Amino acid sequence: MDRREFMHVLAMAGAVAGVSGCAAGRYPGQQDIYRMKPFGQARLLHFTDCHAQLLPVYFREPNVNLGFGTAFAQPPHLVGDALLQYAGIAPGTRQAHAFSYLDFSESARRYGKVGGFSHLRTLVNRLRSEVSAGSSLLLDGGDTWQGSGTAYWTRGQDMVGACNLLGVDVMTGHWEFTYQDTEVVANIEASGSDFVAQNILLTEDAMFEDAAAFDEDSGHVFPPYVLREVGGKLVAIIGQAFPYTPIANPSRFMPDWTFGIRAGELQALIEEIRGKHAVNAVVLLSHNGMDVDLKLAGVVTGLDAILGGHTHDGMPKPVIVSNAGGKTIVTNAGSNGKFLAVLDIEFGDTGIRDFRYQLLPVFSNLLEADAEMEAYINGVRSPWLEKLQEPLATTEDLLYRRGNFNGTFDQVICDAQRAVGDAQIALSPGFRWGTTVLPGESVTMERVLDQTCITYPETYVREMTGERIKLILEDVADNLFNPDPFYQQGGDMVRVGGLDYVCEPLAPAGQRISAMTLEGGTLVEAGKTYKVAGWATVGSKAPGPPIWDVVAEYLRDRKTIGATRLNTPVLKGVEKNPGLADYEVPG
Repeated sequence: MDRREFMHVLAMAGAVAGVSGCAAGRYPGQQDIYRMKPFGQARLLHFTDCHAQLLPVYFREPNVNLGFGTAFAQPPHLVGDALLQYAGIAPGTRQAHAFSYLDFSESARRYGKVGGFSHLRTLVNRLRSEVSAGSSLLLDGGDTWQGSGTAYWTRGQDMVGACNLLGVDVMTGHWEFTYQDTEVVANIEASGSDFVAQNILLTEDAMFEDAAAFDEDSGHVFPPYVLREVGGKLVAIIGQAFPYTPIANPSRFMPDWTFGIRAGELQALIEEIRGKHAVNAVVLLSHNGMDVDLKLAGVVTGLDAILGGHTHDGMPKPVIVSNAGGKTIVTNAGSNGKFLAVLDIEFGDTGIRDFRYQLLPVFSNLLEADAEMEAYINGVRSPWLEKLQEPLATTEDLLYRRGNFNGTFDQVICDAQRAVGDAQIALSPGFRWGTTVLPGESVTMERVLDQTCITYPETYVREMTGERIKLILEDVADNLFNPDPFYQQGGDMVRVGGLDYVCEPLAPAGQRISAMTLEGGTLVEAGKTYKVAGWATVGSKAPGPPIWDVVAEYLRDRKTIGATRLNTPVLKGVEKNPGLADYEVPG
């Protein structure tokens, strides 16, 4: 059976099974959650976007993940009950808690925290021990070295050590590049894994100046791919780093490197690999974001699977995408160490014959902590433990970040900027990383750092015209709702404080934002100026203190955070969208 015939059979099996390539259409019961019978000759394990969370955390999934056009009512743009129905997951179960926002606080207390590298290592080792030696690979999709205080203070070195203990074989990146380029290279050299990225090249000036690169002739800064023998078969793993890094993050950290999707170059590379090597499978380890991966799978041929990240979509089922050469499996493995994807592959004479796939939630109270990893984590945290554990305030509200518009923790950050900076309006980036705090819990300095810890944390307070504020919102809305996935850069809408507005996602670019008002109802006028606080400037460095100091000052003064008033926009044109549930706007 050749690859085209395999993919046809795969698609037909998927239509019958409910989970493509997997015999069961429903997730197993709680007692069987990690019992996955080995299948085939090779096992690929995949995690992504852990954002430096070494300890177990709470992480709430979104109730807003809008999709339009061909993405309407399609994964990953399904939330709550719509997602559970799509995946065949019973409401009220442990799996329902893992994959949805529903009854989050109550379910979190019942089922406990998720992730934690000591628990993840236990699961990885268990799954690798179930197959023969040399039959598994552990793949890291990136956003691993950033997102915590210890990662910031060690410049990502704490995560390099943790991943070496975890046994990562291959990785690619995104937020890794927000350290200085020399630090990135040093961390890769200290890593026990292969770092691959076909879409990072030297700039023309850097090539002219003979800047260091993996391949000075092609300009590839890192190896584009790696070949690994898995289960006696040859598998090519191609790296696809986040293509918009110098736009979404400061280019001053990697001035010699240029990024992009580079679909044409990817196609040529796949053909080169298949022409030069007798590979049994070609896999893309991607940090594009799921919508970009879905489009890429439709225009590029020769990929058996895309194991994706960046958009933090915990997808319990893979999507099978048709293209001119056959079909491609597309997955996304969530974030924060919360999930581990398992792709078991059965090879035929010339390629893949069949597969099984599961996305396993990592529940820390179901998995014993690995002693060696736990000792390592305690060691790297110990110099900063007192600072991390400082209690700043108690929250009466569920504090979370995730969703196309404001989360409650985002709102606290905006409120802090307004209060400390005496500003009318606050702006905060639509990051998707950041842990969750349950009602009644202490908001520690560590939880604040989880939300804010980047290498360009400086704040500002400046005058902006109403026209400029609208332009900022329009620009981010176009990034989020552009009908062409290749122009979507991931992330969510800029968070706002002290500002209400109307958003129409399906309107043309530049016309999505209207009716901007200050909280008291005063219309924001284009020609008037307003005092605006913000942080995380991508261009030049801002003059103010780090955002975590601003938020910490605000929380220390208040001691208690009550019910949070969200500055969420009124939405138009989103009726009956299954990517929207339990959405409230300010009264």
